[in-house]
Amino acid sequence: MTTEPAPSTGDTQSWGELLAATVPMVRTLNLEFAETTAERAVLSLPDQSAFHNHVGGPHAGAMFTLAESASGAIVLAAFADQLSRAVPLAVSAEIAYRKLAMGPVTATAELGRPAAEVVAELDAGGRPEFPVRVVITREDGETTGEMSIIWTLRPKG
Repeated sequence: MTTEPAPSTGDTQSWGELLAATVPMVRTLNLEFAETTAERAVLSLPDQSAFHNHVGGPHAGAMFTLAESASGAIVLAAFADQLSRAVPLAVSAEIAYRKLAMGPVTATAELGRPAAEVVAELDAGGRPEFPVRVVITREDGETTGEMSIIWTLRPKG
């Protein structure tokens, strides 16, 4: 992370710029940030032949990175005010590929536990874990994949 203050949770462009500057895979895949708030993050993977699989759609690894990046964006937005005392870390992830993905795909991430509950556990001296659910869709709105990622806020020090 940079030493600059984190952008406000409603400032989509700043979150996208921050993640692109600090997470090389975001730049590599040219991920696009449509929305990044404490309630929801929406990122897109443009259709790029360099990242196609053997059937001409986005490679599974690119879709995994898209979904994981969307989860990271919502975690940063939801817990921006906690970054001085805790480090967000992905603990585990599970992905299910539901339908063939072709063309650009979009990942929408939502917290699976209220942020206030997570912060209360951190305040009580714990190392809270919480799920983030991500749905990946094609342009026609069909769900092509679903991911569940468990995150933690590891206290600093």
